[in-house]
Amino acid sequence: MTSVDAGRDSRRAAHLVTLENEVGVLVRRVRRVLGVRARAVHPQLQPAAYLMLAYLDSHGPMRSSAMAEVFDIDKGAISRQVQHLVDLGLVDRTPDPADGRAALVSASGDAATRLAEVASMRRRLLDDKLGDWSEEELGDFAAVLGRYNAALNG
Repeated sequence: MTSVDAGRDSRRAAHLVTLENEVGVLVRRVRRVLGVRARAVHPQLQPAAYLMLAYLDSHGPMRSSAMAEVFDIDKGAISRQVQHLVDLGLVDRTPDPADGRAALVSASGDAATRLAEVASMRRRLLDDKLGDWSEEELGDFAAVLGRYNAALNG
């Protein structure tokens, strides 16, 4: 290995450390923000249940077993979260037309309204915080973040 290669490897390693640190900051921020968003939808909504509710709202009705696969969570944990959402009036259960023994869960109309309000508020806040970013910078960052997520998905 030449000194140029060693220097490049050293810089790459330093960039990877910085990336890990920044992703750690992002994860901690996301955890905190999820709690805030969950409480904005309903004061008793748990952050994990908020994620499931938002997923149901954007993807439509599905079986709890499908949600367990999406979130890679055991069916018992999904069942408890779904029951929590039902108890709060944020999720509706309906019979699955393909199999009457199974049920589909979906975001209630009230939940959809609340989620839309929280999303609108979130985007206004984000726009305010990133107000000095150009449209090009926002687009570039979104594209790079998407590429990062896609790379880690595979």
